[in-house]
Amino acid sequence: MKRTAPLSAAMAISLAAGVLVTAGTASARETPGASPAGRDLYGTKAPYAPQGRPGHYQKAPKGFVPVFTENVARHGSRAMTDSGDGDAVLAVLRRAQDQGALTGLGAQLGPQVQSLLAAASALGYGNLSARGAEEHRQTALRMEQRLAPLFAGIAARHEPIVVETSGVARAVASAGAFTGGLVSGDPALAGLVKAPVTDKNLLYFHKQPQNADYQAYVKSDPELAEVLSRIDGDPRTAEAAHRVVARLFREGFAAALSAEEQVSFARALYQLYSAAPDLGVEAPDVDLAPFLERRDARWFAYLDDAEEFYQKGPAFSGRTITYKMAGVLLDDLLAQAEAKAAGTNGNGAVLRFTHAEEIEPLAALMGLPGSTEPAGSGQPYTYGNNPWRGAQVSPMAANVQWDLFAGPPSEGRPAAYLVRMLYNEKETAFKSSCRPVAKGSYFYGLDELKHCLAHG
Repeated sequence: MKRTAPLSAAMAISLAAGVLVTAGTASARETPGASPAGRDLYGTKAPYAPQGRPGHYQKAPKGFVPVFTENVARHGSRAMTDSGDGDAVLAVLRRAQDQGALTGLGAQLGPQVQSLLAAASALGYGNLSARGAEEHRQTALRMEQRLAPLFAGIAARHEPIVVETSGVARAVASAGAFTGGLVSGDPALAGLVKAPVTDKNLLYFHKQPQNADYQAYVKSDPELAEVLSRIDGDPRTAEAAHRVVARLFREGFAAALSAEEQVSFARALYQLYSAAPDLGVEAPDVDLAPFLERRDARWFAYLDDAEEFYQKGPAFSGRTITYKMAGVLLDDLLAQAEAKAAGTNGNGAVLRFTHAEEIEPLAALMGLPGSTEPAGSGQPYTYGNNPWRGAQVSPMAANVQWDLFAGPPSEGRPAAYLVRMLYNEKETAFKSSCRPVAKGSYFYGLDELKHCLAHG
């Protein structure tokens, strides 16, 4: 929904100074499983790209072996949730065509949009794409390779692999692709993978009644509405939109479109542009990069990132409304690891599949890289003053993984337990209040995490 509000001179200067220029090419023609260049141009719709370096992970301290793993992952790449943006773009294109007002470039756009919509419709709007399934299969195979002794032990001990989802079709399909990857890597795991269980309070918490205060915040919080309206109202939004329509429509037709109509058209086109790589298998010939210059795609990506930042990320300094609800998920990560260490849980792995609305708050609550800085009063989020990027915090198939390692008992004391965290498969330190077992180590005592990750 378009928001408008007057833009103060100070706000305009702050925004002008802050938007970061990123490099990269924005082509939707990609090898399945690969990631498009210029990832930040796609925001949270960016296909998954693992951030870890195989063969370069730290070794566990001497005597420690993996005994359990758990994750929480966003669903993989998917089709758009509906045809609204495509319908809006096509409606304007048809009007221009009837008036003979399409440029040569503009005449090429309609068939591309129609092909993209046809592919999404055939797949099912909102459903997991072939790329999304492959993202999860490959992530599972890499997990299995990193933790080969653990999965061999799971198979030998016949330990269950628990699967939990939000119940939404794309999350359920992602779980199936992930566990299918595990089984293809080690067929002995086939009988150990449990049927997926739906837990909306855990994995779809943003929509549940207990979070009505968050839902009210998104719908009607005045501070939120004001800052997003000011960001959207930056003059560069209209300037970018005008450049888009000027390339696609002849001068008279473009001039007849109001500024609001131009912005609506350009933003709808950007939504298709950012979604196209996720359907690279279903629509291999669709390439929307020629229709948006990189600087304009970058601006519209920033507008989308700003909305994500304020609605699901660190948001405003001094307010926790966007991420405190993720406590249920953090608590479950801790509880599963503690139960395994205590011997009250015989599971070999717990796998969870969810959505950006859960991953982004969890990242903010845990202080994961890129999610540590809220926006100060009077200083709106920009690419220049904040590291938060949707493509890095919560791309398609984004994941947080905890591996539990057990050490041998010593001098009559019980075994010690350590946890290592991977964020999008990269070894990642816990927040600064948590102390690792040694300087520079990615391994943390389980008891340490129980204390330093406590939240109110």
